[in-house]
Amino acid sequence: MAKAAAVVAVSVLFLASRISCQEAILHISSGSAEREYCLVYNHTWTPLSETLSNAVQYLLVNQTSTTLCSASGISPEVVKGNALVVMSGNCDLSQKAIVAQSLGAEALLIASNTTLITPSTNESEYPKVHIPLALMRYRDFLEAQQVFDKGMQVKLYAPPYSIIDPSIIVMLIISLTTVALGGYWSGASERERLDKVADGEEKTESGEVFLYSPLKVVIFVALMCGMLVLMYFFYYVLVYVIIAIFCLASAIALFSCIDAVMDKIGCGTVSFSIRSTSFSVRSLLLAAVCVSIAVVWVVYRNEDRWIWILQDLLGVAFCLNFLKTISISNFKTCVILLSLLLVYDVFFVFITPFFTKNGVSIMVQVALGPDASGEKLPVVMRVPRLLAWAQNLCGMQFSILGYGDIIVPGLLVAYCSRFDVWINSTKKVYFICCCIAYLLGMIVTFAVMLLSGMGQPALLYLVPFTLIASTLVALRRGEMKQFWAGLSYEVLDSSREPLLSDSRTGGPIGGEQC
Repeated sequence: MAKAAAVVAVSVLFLASRISCQEAILHISSGSAEREYCLVYNHTWTPLSETLSNAVQYLLVNQTSTTLCSASGISPEVVKGNALVVMSGNCDLSQKAIVAQSLGAEALLIASNTTLITPSTNESEYPKVHIPLALMRYRDFLEAQQVFDKGMQVKLYAPPYSIIDPSIIVMLIISLTTVALGGYWSGASERERLDKVADGEEKTESGEVFLYSPLKVVIFVALMCGMLVLMYFFYYVLVYVIIAIFCLASAIALFSCIDAVMDKIGCGTVSFSIRSTSFSVRSLLLAAVCVSIAVVWVVYRNEDRWIWILQDLLGVAFCLNFLKTISISNFKTCVILLSLLLVYDVFFVFITPFFTKNGVSIMVQVALGPDASGEKLPVVMRVPRLLAWAQNLCGMQFSILGYGDIIVPGLLVAYCSRFDVWINSTKKVYFICCCIAYLLGMIVTFAVMLLSGMGQPALLYLVPFTLIASTLVALRRGEMKQFWAGLSYEVLDSSREPLLSDSRTGGPIGGEQC
C-alpha cells in the first residue's frame, strides 16, 4: 500500500506548469470614460504594443452571440476595420482568427467563461494568423457593456514587466531549506536506527520504503509514466483523486514534521487510557490541527490571495516527510532513478507534443488541465510575484516550482546524508557538498529562465549538478566503491566505528580529508 501511494505521489510531482500566462491590457474608452481589463495572449503568436500611446485604436463590434467558427450570419461591412469580440468554444482559436481575417477584422477578442490560459495551436497554424488575438473574461465584457452604452473604442497593449522578482529569492530559500532539512532528517533517522541496533534493541518497523533494486526502480518509473498517461485521458476524474491523496498525505506529513520537532525540543505529553488503549493528548491535538489545516486548504484551494501560504506549508511538510520515508540504499540506484526521471521529464515535456492532437505536451496538458479547467493539481510551491502584486488586473501572478524539482534531487541529498552516517563523517562532507550542488543547480535554472524568458524543467540542471558533485567528492576521497555500493546492512558492534569497514573497501575510509 505504501509503495502504491508512493507511485501515485511521485507521478504527479512533475506536473508543474511549463507555460505561464502572458498577460496584456484591454483599454476601453468612450468620450471621457475609460476602463482597463485583463487580456491573456501569446506573444509569439500575437505581438502587441508595449505602451498605450503606441497601440492602435479600434471600434469594438459585439458578436458574442456567435463562436465565429464560420462566417455565416455576419456582415463583412460591420466587421471590416474593427475589433471583433466573440465567444469561446466549438472550434480552435486559429479557426476563429482565420474567419475574422476573412471578414476584414483588425483584431479578435475571445470572451471566455472559464479560466484564461495562454492561446495556443499547432505550429503550422501560427503563420496563418495576422491579426492580434487575445482572450478576455466574459464577465469583464458584460461589465464594460454596462459602463459604456455603445461606441466602445479599444486598444490592446502589453506593458513590459520585470522578469527579476524577489519571489525568486523566496522560492530559492524554500527549496534549499526543504532539501537540506529533508536530507538532515533522513541522516538523523539513520543514526538513531544504528544506535538502537548497536545498543541491542530489537529492530522495529520504521515505515520507510526502500528502493534498492534497479529493476524495481525501472518498474517504479514505468508505473509513473502509466499514471501520467491515465491522467491525460481521465483528468476530470483523477484530478479529484489526486487532490484527496494530497490532502490526506500532507496532513499526515505535517503531523509527522511537527511531532518530530516537539520530540526534539522535549515537549512533554500526557496520556490517558480507554479500555486498555493509550492515547496521547499531544498527538490528538496535533492531529486535529493538521487535519483542520488540510481541510481549510481543500475548501479554499482556488482562493489565490492567501491559500498559497497553506499550500506551501503542506507542500514543504509533504516533501520533508517524503525524503525521510523513501530511502535509497546505494548510489547506483540514485543514478538510475534520477537519470530515468530526467528522461521522463524531458520526454513528456518536449517529445509528446509531436504526438498529441493540439501540439501541447502531455505534461503541460495535465498540469494546466484540459479545456481551461478550474481545478489544478496541487503539485507546486507558489510564491506571489511581489512586484506585480498590486497592479495586476488579471489576478495574482506566481513564481512556481514543482515538488518533483525538490524531491528528486532531494533523494540523492538524503542518501548522501545517510552515507555520512555510515562512514562516521563528522564533517558531513557528502551532505554539504550535495546541498551546495543543489543550490548551484537552482541558481543556474533561474538564470537560464530569466535570460530565455521561458520556464525551465529544473531537473535538466539539478540532476547533473548533484550527481556530478557527489561523484567528484567520492572520487576525491577515494570512497567511490563504498559510495556506489552503499549500505551492506551488516551493523558493527560499536556505533562509533564506520559501518562500512576497511575489509569491505580494501582501504581506510575513516579520514576526513577532502
